Amino acid sequence: MSLYRNALPQLSGDLFLADGGIETDLIFNHGIEIREFAAHTLLSDPAGREAMARYFYGYLALADAHGAGFILDSQTWKAHLHWAHELHATEHELKAANRASIEFIAGLRDMFAENKGPIVLNGIVGPTSDAYAPEQRVGADKAEQYHARQLGWLAETEVDMVTGVTFPGSEEAIGFVRAARAFDLPVVISFTVETNGCLPTGRPLGEAIRMVDDVTGGSAAYFQVNCAHPDHFFHLFDGAEWTRRIRGLRCNASRLSHAELDCCEVLDDGDPEELGEQYREILPAMPWLNIFGGCCGSDLRHVTRIAEAVTDARPRNLRE
Repeated sequence: MSLYRNALPQLSGDLFLADGGIETDLIFNHGIEIREFAAHTLLSDPAGREAMARYFYGYLALADAHGAGFILDSQTWKAHLHWAHELHATEHELKAANRASIEFIAGLRDMFAENKGPIVLNGIVGPTSDAYAPEQRVGADKAEQYHARQLGWLAETEVDMVTGVTFPGSEEAIGFVRAARAFDLPVVISFTVETNGCLPTGRPLGEAIRMVDDVTGGSAAYFQVNCAHPDHFFHLFDGAEWTRRIRGLRCNASRLSHAELDCCEVLDDGDPEELGEQYREILPAMPWLNIFGGCCGSDLRHVTRIAEAVTDARPRNLRE
């Protein structure tokens, strides 16, 4: 049974943490092969499952140490039909993977039930194609129809919310929001941007957020930005009204572009200390931010430093 589907606790403004880049951490730092960069494929392997559990233990303990809540993500970013051929998976197997992933994170929540802050089960959904090189712009109606299948699978589980992660375009985001709301699922959109602060489809971030809100009547619970370095988009946060719809940041550790990262054969893990300071420095301009994690290249070191930085920097009235 879902705990928070009817009232997401992070909307209170309290501090919440999230994890880092699970795939890059496990692959480069722990030597674990992840087929097609699809973390759900580890669930059926005892060693892979244990590695993911150990990965999350550190983050859940970190959240408790800071008295923070935690957004606990499923491993279902690529557990949908676009990737079926590459993964040699049937629709039945993908549906089972979505269920197994939510059962896995629900088990982790039970293990950390004594944490001071709430643990929210978040069903992760990736875009209909390559997030960084979208093959074509996906219209809202087509996206709604496509994403409804995976969202239907997730709606049958204990999941508290769903997030469209690393979404490259506003039209697909509109369809995703519509599909999620049809299942009464709280929904978040996490856009990615290129080094110029625009989405991979070319639309400016602020314009994309306004468009999704205008068309869906503000149905998304909030927005995030992920898989981009602070240097690529923090300069956009100028106090405009659309910036207030962003609650979460999950930045890359690396300054490299998506194209450059795609060609890297070694991990660029940036500088955890610097990344934490960049999160700290954005808070005076965006004091309503309350969800903090990492993305590609980041690991527990980065999120630890981020947690320390934002705990110190958040306005006192938001910490009490």
